[in-house]
Amino acid sequence: MINVMKVPMLDLCAQYATIKSEIDAAVAQVLSAQQFRGGPLLETFEAALASFAGVRHALGVSSGTDALFLALKALPLTPGDEIITSPFTFFATASAIVHAGCIPAFADIEPDTLNLDAAAAEARITPRTRAILPVHIFGQCARMDALIEVAKRHSLLLIEDAAQALGATYQGRSVGAWSDAATLSFYPTKNLGAAGEGGAILTNNDEIAERIRLLRSHGSDAPYHHSVLGFNSHLHTLQAAILHVKLRHLPEWNEARRERAHYYDLRLGQVPGIKLPVESEGAYHVYHQYVIRVPQRDTLRRKLGERGIGCGVFYPAPLYKQPCLSAFVRAEHRCVTAEQACEEVLALPMYPELTPDQQDAVVDVLEEHVSLLPHLQNDEEARCACPPLKEKPSAPGHPRGV
Repeated sequence: MINVMKVPMLDLCAQYATIKSEIDAAVAQVLSAQQFRGGPLLETFEAALASFAGVRHALGVSSGTDALFLALKALPLTPGDEIITSPFTFFATASAIVHAGCIPAFADIEPDTLNLDAAAAEARITPRTRAILPVHIFGQCARMDALIEVAKRHSLLLIEDAAQALGATYQGRSVGAWSDAATLSFYPTKNLGAAGEGGAILTNNDEIAERIRLLRSHGSDAPYHHSVLGFNSHLHTLQAAILHVKLRHLPEWNEARRERAHYYDLRLGQVPGIKLPVESEGAYHVYHQYVIRVPQRDTLRRKLGERGIGCGVFYPAPLYKQPCLSAFVRAEHRCVTAEQACEEVLALPMYPELTPDQQDAVVDVLEEHVSLLPHLQNDEEARCACPPLKEKPSAPGHPRGV
């Protein structure tokens, strides 16, 4: 019998319930002080964030999109420079490149991790290329060792879009600590989400950090003195106070996401036709999204919706197929792997408070869907082997080790 339990894609109220007293106290502190821009609370959060990411500087800005834009404006780039990036990501990655006066050059992704492929990126380098901008998609760090080699070989800047991956590591090194500058989003759905919009830029470069401080504040280095043309992009103190509370819980929340991911792996690992997300060797994946690949994805999506189960398609088309970006790609630069992923990917409910019963309800619908695809039955080539389960600390409601 199919489980008829309704399951949201994300439940922010469940998270708030676990830390309500801490959040309420942080908000009350800001309201009592009546300082809504800058100040000690912002500085304390920025210092804590820099320490968490293992970098010298963390600079809060008004959104993840602004983080990308301001990072690019702070780097030694000139109009017309090409920046190689992934077409399999949210629109802001490419739009920030264009708004900064540069040209996005799209390179294909790896078929397993769906992150930017280093070999494909190197193949897209031209005399106009000045930087590579990988996206740590769905919470997993790109294979940065290979990308760093490419960047060094061609004297290119390296910028990380880490909007979905705060807390992820690769070869023991945190996202944000690999590049000239890295960007974060604190959109409410992120693993570390604000009560609204927010973002940050991470860097180990003192000069870049100082330039971002100017750019986010109208280029002002003293009251009514503007040394450069800047912008108005601040992380509000209220958001910083809330994020500082949540940052203390982020490691346990990320670990809980991993527990839920492993439970999905256990339940779905022997279901024919379903490809599970792959955690690359040496990576610590924080599962901003748990994304499978499945035949007849749109049929399954409708079926989940009819059962009251949330899901999402991230992303339905590569960025170069967006009308406003179509001019930035030629036919020979189509990204075949990205296009195939766009036809198959489906994000399942994923958040730290997700229960086994809720996950079972999701899996029941997936099993039913596959059972109606007779050509997949008993097809060993279509089966996605369940990856070995790593020993994990217990998570509420989940058995140890899954």
